[in-house]
Amino acid sequence: MPIPTPHINAPAGAFADTVLMPGDPKRSRLLAETFLEKAELVNDVRGVQGYTGFYKGKRVSVMASGMGCPSIGIYSYELFKFYDVKNIIRIGSAGSMRVDVRLRDIVIAMSAYNNSSYLKQFGFGFIGDNAPCASYRLLRSAMDTAERMNLPVHCGAVFTSEAFYGESTEVQALHKQNVLAVEMEAAALYLNAALTGKDALAICTISDSTLTGEGLSAEERERSFLDMMRLALEIA
Repeated sequence: MPIPTPHINAPAGAFADTVLMPGDPKRSRLLAETFLEKAELVNDVRGVQGYTGFYKGKRVSVMASGMGCPSIGIYSYELFKFYDVKNIIRIGSAGSMRVDVRLRDIVIAMSAYNNSSYLKQFGFGFIGDNAPCASYRLLRSAMDTAERMNLPVHCGAVFTSEAFYGESTEVQALHKQNVLAVEMEAAALYLNAALTGKDALAICTISDSTLTGEGLSAEERERSFLDMMRLALEIA
């Protein structure tokens, strides 16, 4: 497929080797305006804003992924396959599934259980048949960097859910398996990386708890997500 693609109108070379992907386009703009020097808007199809600039002299891009596996599946595939992006780091929110994983803590997803039908194209069934993994290189770099930054970080499995609202018993079952948190995108990102021979990592800030029901307000989320953004930028 030639570029621009149906969902990204950037020219060849517009993206850096590493792209950070928040779900929300506003968060993409926030990261670019807060942390990047000489940031330029390179994509705005459907309002999904993508920027490329420099962080501590490194060329870095950031572009929103939207919500859910189908959305990040489209954008990450096009970035990996057609724009030859080497690394995608998801930065987003997640719901805690353990009492020791607290609000504002950071979760680094080693693997992603899931119930997504997106993964059927890879020959997998539903939960229990697959748990795609992160790039070890990015994972190790993130853990080492988080330790240097003295950040409250947990590393382990997450659960990528197809639905935000639902009455499934899957989350309750996964509580017993020491899954750290639930989110909506990591599994599709990890499988697209495997398919294209690229690297991916999901880093999430805990915004609410599936155990206690407590959660952060929209303003609190924006403030607490800054540490996650800095961590992702440091390993970009």
